[in-house]
Amino acid sequence: MYTQCPDCLTVFSLDADALAPAGGHVQCGHCDAVFDALGCLASQLPPEPFTRLAAAVAPGPAPRLELAVYRPRPEPVTAAVVGGTSSNDADGGDFSRLVFTPRFARAKGKSARRARAGRERSGERRWPWVLVCLALTVLLGAQVAWAQRNPLLADPVTGRWLREACAMLGCRLPLVPSVGQLHLIARDVEAHPSVRGALMISATLRNDAPFAQPYPVVSLVLADAQGHRVAMRRLRPSEYLDDNESLHAGMAPGAVTALVLEVEDPGRKAVAFEFGFE
Repeated sequence: MYTQCPDCLTVFSLDADALAPAGGHVQCGHCDAVFDALGCLASQLPPEPFTRLAAAVAPGPAPRLELAVYRPRPEPVTAAVVGGTSSNDADGGDFSRLVFTPRFARAKGKSARRARAGRERSGERRWPWVLVCLALTVLLGAQVAWAQRNPLLADPVTGRWLREACAMLGCRLPLVPSVGQLHLIARDVEAHPSVRGALMISATLRNDAPFAQPYPVVSLVLADAQGHRVAMRRLRPSEYLDDNESLHAGMAPGAVTALVLEVEDPGRKAVAFEFGFE
């Protein structure tokens, strides 16, 4: 666009940025005169030679613009009523209690709600798996405890807890063998008083374990003067004990039991005997 200084007739080229700050008033760069650039504004220069640019046409009705290039969308504003304030109060001009939520905050709140709902759904789906894992863990622990039941029951601490718990529940724990805590406190061998050619061997056994244990398998070895075995016999608990109730109950902690064994006399070669427990 072009305009002309009315004093020195100098023609200048300008754009909308130069017209906007002062509403069309500009200052001549040649004679420093201030004039209205809109008075002779032209989009093209007339053919030379010319003296003055044509004056602007008298203002008429404002032209209507139809060719839209861009129309920005107005951002909606949400007003929330706080503290019991009604919409009528807001219409009356009291906006002190209104809370405005920007769009980005609403979007952030929606995403947070969606994430929370997703976590809740995933938590609901996770519960069955948690229960299954707990059940499998308990089952595995029970299997390991059953496989290691003898060391657990023989341990002074865990064995006492298990026996107390079983006593409260009314159950019965299996007997734990511990032959290392069985001690032979007396023994004797003599000819059988009523059977010819037989020996009667008696032994007194004490359970020094802090728990009940089953009656052991007793091994009896007869030897000659050189220490060579002359005879050997292994006796199961049912062979030297006739009381079934005692067999099931086992040897109580600190209990003393007398064993009487009847064996065939191997002759004069047998001069020594030895007891063993299995």
